[in-house]
Amino acid sequence: MRAAVISTPGSLSVQTVADPAPGPGEVLIAPRAVGVCGTDLHILDGEFPPTPYPIIPGHEFAGEVVALGPGVSDVAPGDRVAVDPSLFCGHCVYCKRQRGNLCLNWNAIGDTVDGAFAEYVAVPAANVYALPEGMPYAAGALVEPLACVVHGLRRLAIPPGGEVLIIGAGTIGLLLAQAAGRSGAARVSMVDTDPARLARAAELGADVVATSVAEVLGGRGIGFEYVIDATGVPAATQAALPALCRGGTLLIFGVSPAEARLSVSPFQVYNDEISVIGSMAVLNTFEPALRLMGSGAITAEDLITHQVPLERTTEAFTAVRERAGLKAQVTAA
Repeated sequence: MRAAVISTPGSLSVQTVADPAPGPGEVLIAPRAVGVCGTDLHILDGEFPPTPYPIIPGHEFAGEVVALGPGVSDVAPGDRVAVDPSLFCGHCVYCKRQRGNLCLNWNAIGDTVDGAFAEYVAVPAANVYALPEGMPYAAGALVEPLACVVHGLRRLAIPPGGEVLIIGAGTIGLLLAQAAGRSGAARVSMVDTDPARLARAAELGADVVATSVAEVLGGRGIGFEYVIDATGVPAATQAALPALCRGGTLLIFGVSPAEARLSVSPFQVYNDEISVIGSMAVLNTFEPALRLMGSGAITAEDLITHQVPLERTTEAFTAVRERAGLKAQVTAA
């Protein structure tokens, strides 16, 4: 089969590789839409330590079931599915605490084992979710990042009527903004340096858009009780801290380099009762994300700006790196 392979950090090419075969409890999927995200760029750049090389990336995907491994009976060839890439061991201390996303033996399809930028990928049958009738594969491939968003918003726990500031109006920021409106937030403000992305944010329902934190704070007496950094850029995360009001909570959602550091005043944390929390991937949120996408709460077609065939996978990676548009996907003919 043909697949996009990262042979070593910095080297991505489409190659002919052996077809995968579904093992016991697995199904073989023909991916129909696969999203490129920031984690894929970290993997390409050698900045995601769990990743072995060579690897076929691709963890945001939907496709068609084409074959079943031994022991699989609740999925059938021809089923249209989205796939949760999470591979938790189930027996470590964190899995036993129901914190599988913190698993000591954490793995993920496309991150640590071969993923979906390929004609076929074998996955556990337990990880597939049927797409609602009429949901396009392109929207189905957005369920995985939306599941990450749902987990983050559960961590943040915005109450009904709350206000939230989201820094970064990329795909994840816009998913956060739309989902936050269904999760209690009465008012959503967004900051980004790209006017085109801010315009899209306003079209999708953001109440306030601005090009800097200082600008959005200018018309307020105090900061925000809830702030989300969706960029992964350390400078943006640093700028998020002054946007908090007393008693506020900062959710660090974007993925920064492991060596990045923030300057935080311990006195401010103590005196203002500030909370800084993180959100790591997916945790029992794939099904609610699928329902949220299926409900029409998320306008997927407004987020997907690039679609290319498998042979042009490098173009999709370049589009994401250059912040051209929003979500780039590799799609089947």
